Amino acid sequence: MDRTLGVSDKFELQQNYRRFLKYQEQFTLANDALKDARASRVWIAGLIMLLFALASDFFLGASAALFGLYFYRIALAWYQSSQAEEGREQMERWFAGKGLKFQGRILYFREDDMLENPIDPFDDAIYQ
Repeated sequence: MDRTLGVSDKFELQQNYRRFLKYQEQFTLANDALKDARASRVWIAGLIMLLFALASDFFLGASAALFGLYFYRIALAWYQSSQAEEGREQMERWFAGKGLKFQGRILYFREDDMLENPIDPFDDAIYQ
């Protein structure tokens, strides 16, 4: 499978490859942050404080603050995750338009169903 890419696409291909890797890394980090935010047990402390809220307005405020913190962290992590995913999908569409596809972080031609010949966008031999 000796397929080549146009020399005019070299710079743009390399830049978009770097962007894809950046978005992929951001998505991984944001997804991990979302999992950590959901796994946080701050809401349990907020629930315990809510039990004491019957006797004091302070505990009611502290409980509301803990619940607010919990949901704020989830919302922020979800937003960052969706932004990174959107950028990654945009880059995947651009590469698909050029007849390329990603398998993880490795680039292949779309016709390479067996994933035998990975493409290095920084190798001058793949450009005609």
